[in-house]
Amino acid sequence: MKIQSLIIAGMMSLIGCMTISTAFADTSPAATALCKDGTSYSGTSKKGACSGHKGIKEWYGSKTADAAPAPADKAAAAPEKAAAPAPAAAPSKPMASSAKAPAAGGGDGKVWVNTDSKVYHCQGSRYYGKTKQGSYMTESEAKAQGNRPDHGKACS
Repeated sequence: MKIQSLIIAGMMSLIGCMTISTAFADTSPAATALCKDGTSYSGTSKKGACSGHKGIKEWYGSKTADAAPAPADKAAAAPEKAAAPAPAAAPSKPMASSAKAPAAGGGDGKVWVNTDSKVYHCQGSRYYGKTKQGSYMTESEAKAQGNRPDHGKACS
């Protein structure tokens, strides 16, 4: 009876060790790399790896080999990358132009006067024709009406 108990206890401990080893087998970092400044990185993801260390020099490990293409694959992937942004960029341009397009009527020699703040913006500046309330006029007209230049910088 004691021998059977010992055999059963031995088998249970063996099974327990096997489940513990399989449970902890996948706790190693998923991403390891060598940074360009010589430091090493190990973490659960590649996001933010070697930030502040001049970037990544080389990825290590079998789990990350699929995600990091070989130099031969980079040359093949380059044409795909060049072709991919063109379709993605096309839909975003109409959205950006419709949301922040300058108001019609501006042009050479005209400034955009924000009628709420009494500040005028020069052509090519960030807010030229883009504030909620405003109108185009010459810089001299804007000054005559008591408006001031954006950040104190006159256009001409």
